[in-house]
Amino acid sequence: MTPPTVLVHRDQDLLAKAAAARLVTRIVDVQAARGSASVVLTGGGVGTAVLAELAATGARDAIDWRRLDVWWGDERFLPTGDPERNETGARAALLDHVDLDPARVHPMPASDGPDGDDVEAAAERYAAELRAAARPEDHGPVPSFDVLMLGVGPDAHVASLFPEMPAVRDERPVVAVHGAPKPPPTRISLTFPSLCAAREVWVLASGESKAKAVRLGLSKAGPVQVPCAGARGRQSTLFLLDRSAAAELPPGIGRIASP
Repeated sequence: MTPPTVLVHRDQDLLAKAAAARLVTRIVDVQAARGSASVVLTGGGVGTAVLAELAATGARDAIDWRRLDVWWGDERFLPTGDPERNETGARAALLDHVDLDPARVHPMPASDGPDGDDVEAAAERYAAELRAAARPEDHGPVPSFDVLMLGVGPDAHVASLFPEMPAVRDERPVVAVHGAPKPPPTRISLTFPSLCAAREVWVLASGESKAKAVRLGLSKAGPVQVPCAGARGRQSTLFLLDRSAAAELPPGIGRIASP
């Protein structure tokens, strides 16, 4: 597994634009090579900003949206359409504005879904959906996602994998999260085996509140204490940052700074 590549942009706006352009290129290349592509979305300010930039750029028309599978890395276990759900933000920013195949959009279950308020059953439902999509060449219970995007919290959590909580040690593909330190407390999340099944993992961070988490995520810290340090792709890992989030990067980290 190769070390992460760190790309630093001037501010969050430029970071979002650059990440959106990179995402278009990656999806188009994969579709040209294999016919279809898959992405895993993240919520949060930067993740949603990337989707909004993608919606706003004419380059989005280069993507064959009908041949794209869309998944999520984690979700707040709230009713469908709740503004706090990652799915709600993604639909408003991008998904409702492009010609996706509804059968290839895979939101995590909501608390008013078929399992009601049983978040354990809802997590298993999503795991079953992932298993059904995995192919023999994936060699596991989840697809080999082409791009998996992650935000990072000030505590270095990614998806809904919080430091020292049971989910960071869980080997199941998808888990229910209870008592998350960040509201809402009940969530569904992919685990490390699923995150690390992705060909490319992109960690997005902006703002000085993320600087310490980014530094730790690029250190040799263990993923139980620093989940960001355990998010690595099979082929490559990118840390896409603005200058504030990169402010505490240790010496020796290779950086490509945009103007």
